[in-house]
Amino acid sequence: MLKLLKFLNKKEWIYFTISIFLIVGTVWLDLKLPSFMSDITELLMAGGTVKDIVLKGLLMLACAMGSAILSVIVGFFVARIAAGLSERIREKIFSKVQSYSNAEINKFSTASLITRTTNDVTQVQNLVSFGMQSIIKAPIMAVWAIVIILGKSWEWSVLTASAVALLMIVIAVLVIFVIPKFKKMQKQTDSINRIVRENLTGVRVVRAYNAENYEENRFEKANEDLTKTHLFTSKFMIVLNPFMNLMMSGLSLGIYWLGAIIIQNASVTTKLSAYSDMVVFMSYAMQVVMAFILLTMIFIMLPRASVSAKRINEVLDTNSSILDGASANPISTGEVEFKNVSFKYPDADEYVLSNISFKAEKGQTVAFIGSTGSGKSTLINLIPRLYDATEGEVLVDGVNVKDYKISQLNDIVGYIPQKAFLFSGTIKSNLQYGEVKGEKVSMENIENAAKIAQASAFIEKKEEKFDSEITQAGTNVSGGQKQRLAIARAIAREPEIMIFDDSFSALDFKTDKKLRSAIKRNLKGTTNLIVAQRIGTIKDADLIIVLDSGKMVGKGTHSELMKKCSVYRQIATSQLSKEELA
Repeated sequence: MLKLLKFLNKKEWIYFTISIFLIVGTVWLDLKLPSFMSDITELLMAGGTVKDIVLKGLLMLACAMGSAILSVIVGFFVARIAAGLSERIREKIFSKVQSYSNAEINKFSTASLITRTTNDVTQVQNLVSFGMQSIIKAPIMAVWAIVIILGKSWEWSVLTASAVALLMIVIAVLVIFVIPKFKKMQKQTDSINRIVRENLTGVRVVRAYNAENYEENRFEKANEDLTKTHLFTSKFMIVLNPFMNLMMSGLSLGIYWLGAIIIQNASVTTKLSAYSDMVVFMSYAMQVVMAFILLTMIFIMLPRASVSAKRINEVLDTNSSILDGASANPISTGEVEFKNVSFKYPDADEYVLSNISFKAEKGQTVAFIGSTGSGKSTLINLIPRLYDATEGEVLVDGVNVKDYKISQLNDIVGYIPQKAFLFSGTIKSNLQYGEVKGEKVSMENIENAAKIAQASAFIEKKEEKFDSEITQAGTNVSGGQKQRLAIARAIAREPEIMIFDDSFSALDFKTDKKLRSAIKRNLKGTTNLIVAQRIGTIKDADLIIVLDSGKMVGKGTHSELMKKCSVYRQIATSQLSKEELA
């Protein structure tokens, strides 16, 4: 928890320092009240004047008002500190996640990262907001009050110490049983988040398969688990309130009972002093108990906040496995080469790719084909460094991709993922997404890219054309339109290398052919790497790589592979007739 305080800025540290002094002032004013009460008691018993009694009463009122005003000011400062700290923690988490590779995101899971950025940060904010005053105020008040009452009566002191010790034992027992449950609670919140997110994202599939009851049961189970854990912690914590009330009432009764004995045994001249001491001791003993009750409230909030802080620190302390290299200065050619590349996923035993070697020259079209799970997408993901090769080298323009800065490599490579994704906004904002060498993509590039990607036809039919709205994940456009917009977004950046990860799968044969022809005609100097399932899409490629179970089993042109590669021939004859292949 303390580790997160480093995110406080200079202004907030000033607020924090001022708050400490104001809290000390508040405690001093609160602890002055019993002494004024003692003076008023003595004046009443000794027959003091009304003027003196009213004066003492006004001083008591001034102390109470002063304490209230200081508390309000402290509350304002603490709220500013808590809000500023949570803002900065959320920013740090988001920035850290932005730097993560797929390996780190998969390690935490998307649902957990969302929970850590929202719910966990809120738990820390609540502790700072409501707990900071108590953490500072309670020890000061307890120590100060104990010092004042120590000399009054050892019997009363022992009674108060016993009550405090009993309270601390109860708190310790509760914390031991409850802390593990808070950790479990945050994981269950992750689970709820994941199920809701999956259900909302895949709502079409859920409805298509009449799986509403199945999803409801999944959610119900996760919800019940979280509710049971909440109830378990609440049942333990609810014991504190009646116990504290019982203890305060019992302490008051004990002080009065001992006070009656002490006053009865006192001499006539000391009875008034003994009674005054009892009144003062009662007030200060209540202050001591209240201080420990404040600490109890912290013990209720601290376990969950500490679990949340630990989860936040896990994200902040985890570094991406994909690190920036030194800034490379290659001659721009658009050349890609794999040298004996092998790859296995983190914590996996078996290699997904084994000993892959090939070279794509500038302006060439290189295609990858193979059965599902043969490693096609994994192979091209090594070029933009979504993962790093386990063995061997991946070279772009003759330089190992690990030696590039990530931003520099992203300027060279245009990537269209297997699942086309659009952001909420407009067609224009999606095609203009991101920057190239620090500059925004021009409107001229956007319009040209849309034409090449065969997206202009449906864009022009829309009333607002490029300013037409796109919903989150592009749910208001068809699969084919989404793919064409994703392709146009990559083309608009004018990269040296274009990677198409099965990016033509949602297109009809006619559009597919027109799009590939437009790319070949307009992007002559661009190196195109295409992953595809359809032979028709890659038949005209300059080089075709055939993969099977992560191994390269064929390399050459369509005609060459038809003669010498049985795997390729099997795929081709399963899709096209002899006449089409000829």
